[in-house]
Amino acid sequence: MSAAVRIERLTNAQRERWDTFVNTSPDATFFHRAGWSQVIERAFGHRTHYLYAEENGAIAGVLPLVELRSVLFGNALVSTPFCVYGGVVAASESARRELTESACALARELAVGYLELRHRTPQNPEWPTKQLYVTFRKPIDGDDERNLAAIPRKQRAMVRKGIDAGLVAGLESGVETLYDCYAESVRNLGTPVFGRRYLEVLNDVFGPECEVLVVRHAGTAVAAVMSFYFRDEVLPYYGGGREHARDLKANDFMYWEVMRRAAARGVRLFDYGRSKLDTGSYAFKKHWGFEPEPLHYEYCLLKGDAIPQNNPANPKYRALVAMWRKLPLPVANALGPMLVRNLG
Repeated sequence: MSAAVRIERLTNAQRERWDTFVNTSPDATFFHRAGWSQVIERAFGHRTHYLYAEENGAIAGVLPLVELRSVLFGNALVSTPFCVYGGVVAASESARRELTESACALARELAVGYLELRHRTPQNPEWPTKQLYVTFRKPIDGDDERNLAAIPRKQRAMVRKGIDAGLVAGLESGVETLYDCYAESVRNLGTPVFGRRYLEVLNDVFGPECEVLVVRHAGTAVAAVMSFYFRDEVLPYYGGGREHARDLKANDFMYWEVMRRAAARGVRLFDYGRSKLDTGSYAFKKHWGFEPEPLHYEYCLLKGDAIPQNNPANPKYRALVAMWRKLPLPVANALGPMLVRNLG
């Protein structure tokens, strides 16, 4: 370790310093916020290991890490599970190097199978990298008409159909309606759903930086989304629609409302989040005029030589995905949280 760099662990007393660094670092993301350690510990019970580098008395880098232990999916140290982005953010090469080396040493100490760092740009080109996910990010204007005109014609027509259908969007303080819409949506995709408590904890920890928007038709909720705000960015993150959402173009209308409301409060970048290559959500975001940017999920493999494939795209999960789509919603909602808590 460089004599000029010290690696420390985050304590409650250092949370404000950590977030000050994150809020001012151009490479940091919402998922580097210190609050995620509270969210993950409270909602899932996983151990967190939040490391920061101190150089000349100031924080020079951060690395949030979470320890996942599962009989089904193996043991791992991940930055950061349940998040699109993570990994090292550093103001100097020495801080980046020391944080990476400390993470590898911690992974060995914990005897996990691998260390996974979720970067937007490559940081360890010599490590194996998963080529599965992309993200979609695009600047937005302060003018609604310009933002609407920037949406390709066919997708713009879907937004207008939602408007013409009489859909109404409004903010809600709780997550009950959001959870009902989201749970039904992910069951239909064949994916296990999080427990409601996870959304409740997110709402509690991040407060005004976490916003729930609900779309209603004739008074009935048809779609909802939880969005995160970070600096001048908005990230619609957990969302979904109920049975009639597609016919009403409720999802199209919902994301337009997120964009419109965010632009009105001064947000200038819309982050559509992660999608797997060549999936329905990938196509949907491209239809909005967003271009995919590859994500670089880098692995330090400690046991075995293959990158883990714990995701629905893995062919061995195909039968499970098909079966999950047919489960009654109450059964899927009861079983899902037990599985997804260890997938990250």
